[in-house]
Amino acid sequence: MTLAQMLDVFALAAIACNVATVGLTVATMRRRHNQRFGRVANYRQSAAMSTHAFLSFAALLAIGASLGSLYLSEIAHLEPCRWCWFQRIAMYPLAFVLAVGWLRRDQGVHVYTLPMCVVGAAMSMWHYLLQLFPTLEGSTTCSITSPCTVRYAWEFGFVSIPYMAGSVFILVGVLLNLSRRRS
Repeated sequence: MTLAQMLDVFALAAIACNVATVGLTVATMRRRHNQRFGRVANYRQSAAMSTHAFLSFAALLAIGASLGSLYLSEIAHLEPCRWCWFQRIAMYPLAFVLAVGWLRRDQGVHVYTLPMCVVGAAMSMWHYLLQLFPTLEGSTTCSITSPCTVRYAWEFGFVSIPYMAGSVFILVGVLLNLSRRRS
């Protein structure tokens, strides 16, 4: 596969993350509404299975995002900028901690990982804003050889690499929050 094809696949995955985030949020709001008005039976029976399923999906997403970033830098030879490195600093440990939490069936893994999701999503959003509005970048923000405003990818007219990372951080955060509420 060429780099352009891989970026298309990554962009479609990011959009799928966005769709899943919206779908899970709407389903959760609907479920709460139905529970509030007594329209739904007790969900306690399937809570343990769904908690583990949410955690396993979150771990797979973070691992996939980490492998994708390694592909972009090590195989496609795209030089990460300073903000890309900050996002990696949040994503790599997130993938590792989620994988360990999933293997150990740790019901409290969200305590360690939700803050990483919030910080990573905030950094991704800032980096995406830098790409949209290059005038936001200060002279000390990034290096000359790898400026943060460069768009290695701009798929479908709006999906860049920070957008992809942010989509994963947000979906993982939603999954962890759902897992926390059901445990």
